[in-house]
Parts: sequence; structure tokens; C-alpha cells
Amino acid sequence: MTTIRESSRKTTIVPHEPRMFNERQSPTIRLYPVKNYTFGIKARQPEEDPSVAARLHRLKEHYEDHGMRRTCEGVLICHERGHPFVLLLKIANAFYKLPGDYLNPGEDELEGFTRLLRNKISPEDGSDSEWDVGECIAQWWRPNFESFMYPFIPPHITRPKECKKMYLAHLPRNKTFSIPQNMKMVAVPLFELYDNATRYGSQLAAIPIYLSKYNFEFIDENDNIISSTPAKS
Repeated sequence: MTTIRESSRKTTIVPHEPRMFNERQSPTIRLYPVKNYTFGIKARQPEEDPSVAARLHRLKEHYEDHGMRRTCEGVLICHERGHPFVLLLKIANAFYKLPGDYLNPGEDELEGFTRLLRNKISPEDGSDSEWDVGECIAQWWRPNFESFMYPFIPPHITRPKECKKMYLAHLPRNKTFSIPQNMKMVAVPLFELYDNATRYGSQLAAIPIYLSKYNFEFIDENDNIISSTPAKS
């Protein structure tokens, strides 16, 4: 009788080196650790409208006087243990938003957006108030005087009431933020935001998709690259 025994030797499969897969890639973004940044406090910035209805009423008045409202918000990215985190403002322990707001009528877009970032999250003494505004990564449209916004203009809409742009705002190695007393700044990982519209809303939940076109270099506090995407096989 012949006994068949399984071999105790393990077969090691060496994968083939893949071909390059980086044509027409968006620029690589350097991300610094969240602990590199300092977060201070400044005077409260109460919300202009006490309710959603009041905000939509003010939007209607703006549209009648000036046309479509223009809103700019900043996507600020850092990292923790080699994973991207987005900095969000948390209001009343329940509502999350990106730093930014609507522009004044006739105001230059990028100058106005920089003004908003300085007003919202820069120190009041004017220090550390420079901002490196990158490309627009998303546009959302409000077709009517209602809370719904879409990442496209519906076919039957010829005059949208608001356009909201999301811009990358590149963070330097170190920076000091100053947050209004009635708000908190929190760092939220992409895996928490992704497909989580129930908690963060459709616009914030889509940010990981917008960022998927970029590669990242993760830098430590000593300015060394600790990892990057795509990861080495």
C-alpha cells in the first residue's frame, strides 16, 4: 500500500512586478501629522440665522438683490498614523461643516475665500493668516430656495440659487488655528466620512471620493516621509 503524504514545504509565490500605473496622475499632496498644529480659541461667531427657514429666507433676499449666491469652503487635510484626516468645524455638538462661507456680492472669489478662512479659523492678531488655496475639487448646486443641494445642475433648472465650491487648502508643516468659542475643530478620518451621509451629510461624505484622485506623502514631525500612496507592494 502506498501512503500519500502532503508535503510540509510551503510554496512561496513571488508576484510579478506590475507595470507603471501612474499616467496623468493629479499632483501628490504632502500631509503633516495633526499634532504639528496648534488650536487656540477666539471670540464667538454666532450663526447669522436662528433656523434653516431663516437662512433660506435670507438666501431668497440675496438672490433677488444680487443673483446666485457664491459659497467657498476649504478642505484641510492632515494625517494620523499614515491615514488622511479632514479638519471640520463642529457646531453645537451635532453639526459639522468645512471652514468657509458665502462671498460678498462683487467680491473676488479667491480673495474672498482667503478672507473667510482668516475670519473663521486664523488668529485674531493677524498672525499665521496666510493660506495656500489649491484647486477646486467639487461644486454643489442649490436649484431652489430649499435645503437640498446636488453635485450637478438638474436639467430643468436654468437659474440655480447657490453654487458652493470646495477648494483644497494646503496645510504647511506647522500652523496655528484659532477657533470661535462656540465651535470645535475636529479631525475626522476618511474612513469615517466615507458613505456616512447620515452623520455628516452628503457633501462631507463625498470628500473621500473627491480626494481619491490624489496620491499622498505622509510626513512625520521630523520632516521624513514615513509612507505614501500607492503603497509599495
